[in-house]
Amino acid sequence: MPGTPYSLEVTPKVPQRLERLHELANNLWYSWDRPTRTLFARLHPTLWRHAGHRPKAFLKRVSQSRLEAAANDRVFLNAYHRVLSAYDTYHAQGSRLRLSDAPADGDLVAYFCAEFGFHESLPIYSGGLGILAGDHCKAASDLGLPFVGVGLLYRQGYFFQTIDADGNQHAQYADSDFDDLPISPVRASDGNELRITITLPGRDVLLKVWEARVGRVRLVLLDTSLPENAPADRDIAHRLYGGDRQTRIEQEITLGIGGARALTALGLTPTAWHINEGHAAFLVLERVRMLVADGLDFAGALEAAAVNTVFTTHTAVPAGHDHFSEEMFRRYFDSWAPQLGVAPEQLFALGRTPSSADFNMTALAIRGSRFHNGVSAIHGGVSSRICANLWPQIDPQDNPVEHVTNGVHVPTFLAPDWYDLFDHHLGYGWEQRLTEPECWESIHAIPDQQFWAVRQALKSQLFHLLRDRLAEQHARNHGSAAHLDRVLRLADPANPQALTIGFARRFATYKRATLLFDNLQWLREIVCNAQRPVIFVFAGKAHPADQPGQDLIRRVAEVSRMPEFESRVLLLEGYDLRLGRRMVSGVDVWLNNPIYPLEASGTSGIKAAINGVINLSILDGWWAEGFDGDNGWAIKPVVDPEPARRDREEARALYEILQDAVVPLFYDVGPLGFSPGWVAMAKRSMASLLPRFNTERMLGEYVERFYRPATAQWHRHAGEDFAPTRTLTAWKQRVHEHWSRVRARRLDDSPARIPFGDSLRFELAVGIDGLEPSDLRVELLFGRPTDGGNTRKHKRYEMRCERRLEGDEHLYAIDIQPDMCGKIDYRFRVYPQHPLLTHPYEMGMMLWL
Repeated sequence: MPGTPYSLEVTPKVPQRLERLHELANNLWYSWDRPTRTLFARLHPTLWRHAGHRPKAFLKRVSQSRLEAAANDRVFLNAYHRVLSAYDTYHAQGSRLRLSDAPADGDLVAYFCAEFGFHESLPIYSGGLGILAGDHCKAASDLGLPFVGVGLLYRQGYFFQTIDADGNQHAQYADSDFDDLPISPVRASDGNELRITITLPGRDVLLKVWEARVGRVRLVLLDTSLPENAPADRDIAHRLYGGDRQTRIEQEITLGIGGARALTALGLTPTAWHINEGHAAFLVLERVRMLVADGLDFAGALEAAAVNTVFTTHTAVPAGHDHFSEEMFRRYFDSWAPQLGVAPEQLFALGRTPSSADFNMTALAIRGSRFHNGVSAIHGGVSSRICANLWPQIDPQDNPVEHVTNGVHVPTFLAPDWYDLFDHHLGYGWEQRLTEPECWESIHAIPDQQFWAVRQALKSQLFHLLRDRLAEQHARNHGSAAHLDRVLRLADPANPQALTIGFARRFATYKRATLLFDNLQWLREIVCNAQRPVIFVFAGKAHPADQPGQDLIRRVAEVSRMPEFESRVLLLEGYDLRLGRRMVSGVDVWLNNPIYPLEASGTSGIKAAINGVINLSILDGWWAEGFDGDNGWAIKPVVDPEPARRDREEARALYEILQDAVVPLFYDVGPLGFSPGWVAMAKRSMASLLPRFNTERMLGEYVERFYRPATAQWHRHAGEDFAPTRTLTAWKQRVHEHWSRVRARRLDDSPARIPFGDSLRFELAVGIDGLEPSDLRVELLFGRPTDGGNTRKHKRYEMRCERRLEGDEHLYAIDIQPDMCGKIDYRFRVYPQHPLLTHPYEMGMMLWL
């Protein structure tokens, strides 16, 4: 058209009677409160969908007439006031933490993560790490924990995915309009926008501080896209996980160092700091810098920073830990060394590992913390072995890496369709009893037909969304309407009878999305039965740089186009939180077949289980703890050094379970039109898994085992101008100087066989080389030969120092009457001890006799 187009945006005025819609739109509480989202949708359902379910964006675009009509609509006003009543009640309630775990006044947990996934309306997440971080914040809000999250505000976030007719993934990025997001700029005391500064090589970079409200907690977000910054610096936080290694280190400096400075500028003084994955580990250096400025030396500052820092790793392979070359690290941090009073080499040593010349962010996080954990029992063991070189003399099973198994935020991922049923059969207030198994046993009392009706309704909702997504995908790829009808013929929302199995997650090679296709002939026998149809629904993204992951997508697409599978294998594009919520609640079976032990935890199967979906999974991650033999199906991992043979055997097990158990049980239909055995297993899945694998239990463990002890250590060390820290630092230095010359020899000659009830005396001569006897703990360990050397199963007895011998040797002895019969293995060990240590083995020193 001729002429110059000019842009004008007219924003509607929300009527005074509805003025708190703005407050509701600016608090991510709506991300787990369905009535609040429904309230916005009722104003204009079509616009709500087109606005991407973003309340702020919606309120900028809805017509004035609809708002005025709603302000005079008694039905809408009643719904509005019910939502406000629930919102105000939620925000006014007190802490739900146990009295022993309740924080003191002034206590605060700061939680740093590179991504947060709350809802599709705030696209600053890519996958499981972000969703877990979002759930962590939501649980903190639910329990009333003093808590602040810290992250980056990405202009683009992660990519939107399309898949063409040949199965090729295409990544599309779009800049977010921050005015449409549930965030607001933080104001300084003078009323201006709060900005802080970080220093990068040769220049300062300004960061704008934003804030999001997540129920009762705050999320601080940092933005580099400011006109005062150079164009390259504006792009530091432009794209989540984008750019090269330089972008990555600058993002992590922004997150760790900028995040710590932002909290200081806000007047927040955390008493416990949580590094969720290694991306934020540079906050350790910033905290050390601040403590040095307050008068501690470098060693003391590192100790003081570490005693109240928690580090959680989510990575199950060494290559997954972030690392930077020595040249790159020193280019960014050599200038810090004089401020900290150390040589640059000493600063670099904080990230050094024996296996690499690079600076390792996990090593920095561990050296700068005293509480460390993986995210499942198996992953805790894997992580303790990966990080074992940081405690070189400690057996991996004894080192300080523990585990807290992940959970999911039930109010976010439990489909609202269950609520009325639970109110009736579990009793009102079941939402406050999420961790009580006896409450959830009442699920078995729900009439089967009512339970099945909800399950079918959820599958119907999934089929509606699936058909919409595939129709759009099909049209863009120029497919015919007739072919689309053929593809969708089994996914009938009006008659959702086909067994539906879901696989939705990141397309990474270790997750083995295509294991199902190992033997297509066998798969045909399982799924191509007209009387017992089976649908497999696949969704997920591969990182744009991950070609093997994209090859998996192409393979799924290839199989889905085969005539015999074209209605039975469906591949959906654009995997996001909305599609994820529909899939985990709507399918019948959740499939997960990663390579053992590479699934750190996995939470999608938990989200499915709490909705009555039955898991079929490799015994890895959370499922190794959740499976009880009656609440789903498990594939036992095959330990074989040959990957092809391992995959073939595990695929065989998958086919056998599908053919012999899953399909027959689902189609063992009774007179009421469903399988009573299937419903019984689905109920068992919900009742056994929901109370164990929710974020309320998970966060309670973090509070009890990490946040509360970390806070106590901080108060202990920070007293008397950090005198305890100085004492511990001097003691550690003295132990380091003498440890290599500590030695032990046995003096007693105890018999190899005694009658039950007899006593034994054990004696060791321990050369302490100038240390004090109280500096060392000498232990006798009793165990069984069948324990396999697992010292956690052994009984431990402390041997007391009785007197000094010749030279520097001291006599440590114990008189003991063994309380068990049979073969006993016993061992002796010596390690440093001090009452100020956070973990008994944190120094990594152990001498075995």
